[in-house]
Amino acid sequence: MAEFIVLCRSWGLFTEATAAIDGSKFKAVNHRDRNFTSNKMKTRMALIEQSITEYLRQLDRMDRKETPSAPRQVARLKERITTLKQEMRWLRVLRVRMEASPDGQVSLVDPDARSMASQGKGTGIVGYNVQTAVDTKNHLIVTHELTNVGSDRHQLKNMAEAAREALGTEKLTAIADLGYYSGEQIEACDDAGIVPLIPKNFTSTSRADGRYDKSDFVYLRRRDAYRCPAGEYAIRRFTSIEKGMAIYKYWSSACPRCALRSKCTTSVYRRIGRWEHEQVLEKMQARLDRDPTRMQLRRQTAEHPFGTIKSWMAATHFLCRTLPKVSAEMSLHVLAYNLKRVMRIVGTGALMEALRA
Repeated sequence: MAEFIVLCRSWGLFTEATAAIDGSKFKAVNHRDRNFTSNKMKTRMALIEQSITEYLRQLDRMDRKETPSAPRQVARLKERITTLKQEMRWLRVLRVRMEASPDGQVSLVDPDARSMASQGKGTGIVGYNVQTAVDTKNHLIVTHELTNVGSDRHQLKNMAEAAREALGTEKLTAIADLGYYSGEQIEACDDAGIVPLIPKNFTSTSRADGRYDKSDFVYLRRRDAYRCPAGEYAIRRFTSIEKGMAIYKYWSSACPRCALRSKCTTSVYRRIGRWEHEQVLEKMQARLDRDPTRMQLRRQTAEHPFGTIKSWMAATHFLCRTLPKVSAEMSLHVLAYNLKRVMRIVGTGALMEALRA
């Protein structure tokens, strides 16, 4: 795969230093019933206990002649109770193994597969998270990575750096969706000379409740203060550490007597938090505001390869088990996708001639 990308680069197929980064969940050879998390384990054990209790009640009613019974029916109920108790003992042993796992999960068929949230609300998938970086001109997958971590939140910098190396460029613009929005990752890309473009999720509890949200407060860099909708200034008061990040806290002394306080906060003071590297996020948002078509470009670029590859793989997705083997299987799919793309771009004859050379 890496050698083919080098060939594509030598053929001049990568002329734009822009890549769309995206992730998608692929199913593993492991049914959801053969994967256990803490919640799944609790639910399964509760259902078994409920069934055992109900069967015992039925036997008790039969003993007291409250319901008609037959020897075969009694034997069948006792057999079910025995089976359920055996399953309960097995689950207790499995729970110890699950709790010893670093991420609190255990998969019985493919030990590396993990339960992950999917796009459907309230649904999930047991599988792998495939990360790709796709060039925005010819839609070739320039790099990919298979991981069993379900979140995309911490994947941006690694994928962007791998894409930059594959494209053979010093500068790179990395476009991703809001699932990659992480201040630390964005700041790390900025430090590495990579230009990230990621939309922010603008959902706000204050806005939903009809109050002002943070976007209504204007940050004044020279004063290191926020100007509120009432024209007052919220100044920096102290610094707190939240999830390892330094957050500056601002508020105005005028809050208690402000006529707009009911539209601003339910507390005495409206406190505003600002990350120490917030200016990096503001610069990125300004770039997106100047060119909002970038997000449409991301969708057109990054999502098509996943849809194409999944249609080739059909409903079963992966056939191999364990992360190293599944990673090799995914590399073959990516190589096949890129080969077909290059055939469409330069033609089969030109590709064969270039490969011979």
